[in-house]
Amino acid sequence: MQPWNCVIVSAYLIESNSTMKASVSWVANETFIGESASGHQVIMDGNSQDSKAPSPMEMVLMSVGACSSVDVVSILKKARQDVVGVKVELTSERRDDAPRYFTKIHLHFIATGTDISSKHLERAVSLSAEKYCSVALMLEKNVEITHSSEIVAV
Repeated sequence: MQPWNCVIVSAYLIESNSTMKASVSWVANETFIGESASGHQVIMDGNSQDSKAPSPMEMVLMSVGACSSVDVVSILKKARQDVVGVKVELTSERRDDAPRYFTKIHLHFIATGTDISSKHLERAVSLSAEKYCSVALMLEKNVEITHSSEIVAV
């Protein structure tokens, strides 16, 4: 039993290869718990003054970074690059007026490893952006998304 009363504020989708299932429950104030069909939970907070967790928009920003990073790591490993770390730093711009959606997102990838080829890193970032990252491809219809990368040798 949870120590708080929750109200379900989203609908369930039937899960298949082309649909997903999730729920978002109101906890208190502007705090919500999202739960995926796989049972993973994440806390979100819409209170910009006294935030206890990432806002939904911060989650979108981190989601595009995570989605692209999964692709970049996978592509670099398949190219037999000696990568030991990948970090993506994200910057964004939003509209001033409501609705305050993103207008620009920049992803800067930092790949750490030994003898990583800049050609392979640039190819991995491009493939993610143009072909594989579902989150970025979904957003690019309304958001200007740009990329850059650097290699840190260890």
